[in-house]
Amino acid sequence: MWAALALLCAGAWLLSAGATAELTVNAIEKFHFKSWMKQHQKTYSSEEYNHRLQMFANNWRRIHAHNQRNHTFKMALNQFSDMSFAEIKHKYLWSEPQNCSATKSNYLRGTGPYPSSMDWRKKGNVVSAVKNQGACGSCWTFSTTGALESAVAIASGKMLSLAEQQLVDCAQDFNNHGCKGGLPSQAFEYILYNKGIMAEDSYPYIGEDGQCRFNPKEAVAFVKNVVNITLNDEAAMVEAVALYNPISFAFEVTEDFMMYKSGVYSSKSCHKTPDTVNHAVLAVGYGEQNGLLYWIVKNSWGTQWGNDGYFLIERGKNMCGLAACASYPIPQV
Repeated sequence: MWAALALLCAGAWLLSAGATAELTVNAIEKFHFKSWMKQHQKTYSSEEYNHRLQMFANNWRRIHAHNQRNHTFKMALNQFSDMSFAEIKHKYLWSEPQNCSATKSNYLRGTGPYPSSMDWRKKGNVVSAVKNQGACGSCWTFSTTGALESAVAIASGKMLSLAEQQLVDCAQDFNNHGCKGGLPSQAFEYILYNKGIMAEDSYPYIGEDGQCRFNPKEAVAFVKNVVNITLNDEAAMVEAVALYNPISFAFEVTEDFMMYKSGVYSSKSCHKTPDTVNHAVLAVGYGEQNGLLYWIVKNSWGTQWGNDGYFLIERGKNMCGLAACASYPIPQV
């Protein structure tokens, strides 16, 4: 709690100091900020410009300092580079804590062995395109649709694009909170008992909370069962991805993750407990690089972020709590 308050206070101080921000920013940083603004089609009021310039310069310096040290991943500018982490958390991550440990496990793990690497993107058209959740903490809906889209494609050969907005608007009775967060495991339960989810083109995404407009006659994908992997059993996650399909998981995003570009992400500042996760994604494979085990993960921040919308994260250490609440759907096809 105190850390969150400190971040908010720091953001408020920087905003009040905006008038003098340019004094601390050098010409190279100003040049790159203007180039970045053009690339991302950003415009600011005269009052906001100096504040955003300072935020950009802070992130620019953090990126360069990080990349000069011996880390397993590289950072780069992206669409978040004019924001503080406090702002990013408020707009893009869960604002309501999710209790992953309340999800009852029902996955029985075998004994292996499994392939040393797996990438469902190379198994035909079974992983849907990277999407963009926008300024709404709806990552859980994209993790949900991504998993179900893959499960349906693997089982039937048909690739669908499913409606995240339906989950934002309609899944609250299953302890989900629209743009304030939710869990894929609970969203799969909603789809199961709701008897389906509509297609994206029938129920388009708007990135904000709205009224439920589900039409059962237009449902195109269905869930027969939900598989919840045992809390912190990362080996079971490997088995599920190796043998069945991509799986949803959640983890705790901390500040350095926002500027991720390439390599295997690893953090010493995040937690590993189920009550600290704040972002849901989709594991589409796993592998090893120079002796470092990793997951291949599809995010929902668009293709400009990370490695074409994907990232690698260290595997085998429950990094940032990623094994706290993993799940996947069994489709009805």
